Amino acid sequence: MSEALTDLLAPYLGRQRWFAGGVPRRVRVVASETLNERLEWLALDADGARYQLLVGFTPADQPPEFLHGHDDAILGVVDGRLAYDGLLDADLAKVVLAKVAPGESAQRVRPMGAEQSNTSLVFDDRLVLKVFRRLQEGTNPDVEVTAALAAAGFSAVAAPVGTWARDGIDLAVVQEYLGGGVEGWAMALASLRDFYGSDEGAPGDRGGDFAAEAARLGEVTARLHVALAAAFGTTEANPAADAAAMERQLERVGAESDWAPAAARLFGRLRQVSSAGRAVRVHGDYHLGQVLRTDLGWYILDFEGEPARPLEERQAPASPLKDVAGMLRSLHYATAVALHERGEEERPALADRGLEWEQRNRAALLDGYFAVADVTELLPSSPGDLDVALRAWELDKAVYEVAYERDHRPDWVEIPEGAIRRLVAGTETAK
Repeated sequence: MSEALTDLLAPYLGRQRWFAGGVPRRVRVVASETLNERLEWLALDADGARYQLLVGFTPADQPPEFLHGHDDAILGVVDGRLAYDGLLDADLAKVVLAKVAPGESAQRVRPMGAEQSNTSLVFDDRLVLKVFRRLQEGTNPDVEVTAALAAAGFSAVAAPVGTWARDGIDLAVVQEYLGGGVEGWAMALASLRDFYGSDEGAPGDRGGDFAAEAARLGEVTARLHVALAAAFGTTEANPAADAAAMERQLERVGAESDWAPAAARLFGRLRQVSSAGRAVRVHGDYHLGQVLRTDLGWYILDFEGEPARPLEERQAPASPLKDVAGMLRSLHYATAVALHERGEEERPALADRGLEWEQRNRAALLDGYFAVADVTELLPSSPGDLDVALRAWELDKAVYEVAYERDHRPDWVEIPEGAIRRLVAGTETAK
């Protein structure tokens, strides 16, 4: 590997949204493969974390038009050639497609959404290629879970068409592209905008009512958990261990908060449940941005879990209520985000309407979920234990959100903190 190229890697990584941290102190090329005369695959060690790059090359005096406006995607000049992110080059992207899914070809290529921890490209509105930027030892959860669900006959996922792995590490996957779909988050916000913009009436009186979709989403979520249990098996849930993990996070995040004592009491009640249900493989990062509504119904996306967490933690079985709680928190966030779009003078009067929308759609989601008979075998059998467990998982998610908002959007901390106060107040009243 050219030393000139190696010298460009650290500053390049420091400019990428998918790289965790600033400019790395030390970057080493640990593996490489020439895919064609203009495309090189690299595996990198950057301060102990593993990443992959697909580096394209072109004559330095002939920069291609597609790099215009993408200065951060350019590494620099190496031996008279311009080095850049090869996934921006449609011709080179087709080379990667053929590598991941031999026998597949395409005419048109376009990026899919904003680049986060992965890079996704759409081919002919038929296939989507997802390249994992940060690499983890072992099978990537998104590849593993999607393949297992598709093999088990669960149809609400995009079936994998091909994968690319080296030394047991998943590098990329090609899946069916779900054309014409609308993200659940966008649908919820559209419903709320319509509701906030009306002068009167209940959420169900508006043309953009979301409750029917929330019920369908609850039903497909339950079917997901039943399918995951069949594909990966189950273990006995351990509420004491769950409560201990929740309490550790609470100590880190909320030790000085006025709501911490009541939150600790709710987590303590989780230790006392007698019918905890089963622990299964779960989605792990379940919210309205991870589901897509198509003409054929809801589809569930991205089973990687939270990428910052260790792989073993993301693969560990948990109560299905962890996912249910994540979706309930997402409904609350939707009301808050739509409210922030309104003028500041309007917000106090609309807050109660947002709560009304949230309660209606929470109820619809839970009704759809619990209507799937088979899922009850995975849940606490006592209604009281079920209520405590669901509240605890929802509270745990809200505490996590407090930490996230403090680090990234301090002005939004009031959203999860408001939810925490509401959750613990309901619990205290019920005692």
